[in-house]
Amino acid sequence: MHRATGRWRVGLPLALLTAFCWGVLPIALTIVHQRMDSYTITWYRVAVASGVLGAILAVRGKLPRFRQITLRSWRLVAVALVGLAGNWVLYVAALAHTTPSISQTVVQLSPLFLLLGGLTIYKEPFTRWQWVGLGVLIGGLLLFFNRRLPELVHVGAGIGLGVAMLLASSLLWTAYALVQKGLLKRLSSPQILWLLYVGSVLLLLPLARLGDLRGLDNVRVWLLVFCCANTLVGYGAFAEALEHWDVSRVSAVIALAPIFTVLGMPVAAHLAPALLEPEHLTLTSLAGALLVVVGSMLSAFGLRPRDA
Repeated sequence: MHRATGRWRVGLPLALLTAFCWGVLPIALTIVHQRMDSYTITWYRVAVASGVLGAILAVRGKLPRFRQITLRSWRLVAVALVGLAGNWVLYVAALAHTTPSISQTVVQLSPLFLLLGGLTIYKEPFTRWQWVGLGVLIGGLLLFFNRRLPELVHVGAGIGLGVAMLLASSLLWTAYALVQKGLLKRLSSPQILWLLYVGSVLLLLPLARLGDLRGLDNVRVWLLVFCCANTLVGYGAFAEALEHWDVSRVSAVIALAPIFTVLGMPVAAHLAPALLEPEHLTLTSLAGALLVVVGSMLSAFGLRPRDA
């Protein structure tokens, strides 16, 4: 079983970079999704990521050697592929029924599911202060979205449907993340990601409408480019963070993603008012956001003395 190196000074910045990338991503995706469906957006994202990452691995002579991958590892790759590709498609599709802030709230179940998976499957330690932090984080999320909770009851349409899709997306992402850590015993994190990117390109190609790219205006084209780069950087940082830090602590830090969404929304709405409607947050919601930060930090830094 793969063990993290324990180099938290490397794992922490990588996890924070992941949180930033994933926090601002739904803002860009929401605008692009107005003119392009989720399959096509996802295909372009993984196509660019697979090309760039594949070139980097080829130059370094580190492309995976297929003959050295066992049958069990291929099965794990297949599970991770379905989880990650399904997560991407459902997440983008859900943005048509929700807002970036709502989407980031619901997908915080992903790191929570990952946390529980790390405790159950990999037997990772979790201190009392980390449990306290987890409770504060959950309370902050509930407080942050207090006004929208009644809207989530109706799952047949609107926000309720979007939340249901996000829940499914979160479960699929958790399956990917747990399998990703299991694959690190035989493959490096860039090699795993490259296999998943290539697999996603082939899996989504029959569903993608590549000609829709011609219907995008210049702003949306550049936002699509940003989404592609975000995919490469965000998931690369996440995979590398798992090399150096426990799943539980990585999941705690990436729970900061909603804060970046909240901060990015007014900036994006100011820069492009015709493309994105601003979200007006109450003091109660802002207090909830602060609790999310505090809870995330407690969970991330509730280290045992021997870890310091």
